[in-house]
Amino acid sequence: MSDDRDDAAEPAETRSTDGVRLQKVLANAGVASRRVAENLIVEGRVRVNGVVVTELGSRIDPEVDLVDVDGTAIQLDETKRYVVLNKPRGVVSSMLDDRGRPDLRQFVEDWPERLYNVGRLDADTSGLLVLTNDGGLAHVLAHPSFGVTKVYVAKVEGKVAAQTIATLTRGIELEDGPIAADKARLLSSSAEGGGSLVELTLHSGRNRIVRRMMAAVGHPVVELVRRQFGPLHLGTLPVGRARELTKVERGALLTLARGAAEEPPPAGGEGE
Repeated sequence: MSDDRDDAAEPAETRSTDGVRLQKVLANAGVASRRVAENLIVEGRVRVNGVVVTELGSRIDPEVDLVDVDGTAIQLDETKRYVVLNKPRGVVSSMLDDRGRPDLRQFVEDWPERLYNVGRLDADTSGLLVLTNDGGLAHVLAHPSFGVTKVYVAKVEGKVAAQTIATLTRGIELEDGPIAADKARLLSSSAEGGGSLVELTLHSGRNRIVRRMMAAVGHPVVELVRRQFGPLHLGTLPVGRARELTKVERGALLTLARGAAEEPPPAGGEGE
């Protein structure tokens, strides 16, 4: 059924010509067909700006209003681009390095939009980096006060003991204050001097924090990879390759960003 016929069936006194019908917005966003979208609205599973909407005559402004279905944010602005990159070692987290070092420009040539990195990984660290032209989302995700969780896998020198893992989660003192991993686990350890693999989960954004933590417990980092950023996982994406986020990943990322923006930010450290 077309929007025109829908409007004709609506009582004149309740009809509005402002905005776009909510069910049409959901269908255009790929959430569901128009008919299924109508059912979602009637069932109370759709919110606009945090308020449940159940009226099929409701209209919204897709450029301004925020919509979620079953608590998952829906991307309505099609001009926004969200990309994940497996950053190689030796590349600085900048779109234009003033010292002439390899930077991120080579990885964004396939997209016409001007993309920017969300936060940073130091040149010696590889792994997951988010690139986007969504400034609001980038601010929330990158600012350390919002405490977005990151997961790292570190290859370190020496055989890491269980007591060391406990120390990392209990907390250690660094020159810029105490720090504790949200989670830590030993992935592998070699008694023949091959080093160990340690997985650390942190919400801190303090500079070179993983390297400094591992050095403080006597196991300097040899290689470091960020495997996860918030709800995003590196998966099997090859080093040096970039791809757009899937619809599910975009929803998870936008949900995280909107939720963080609505909450009073916890205390945090400096940017990574």
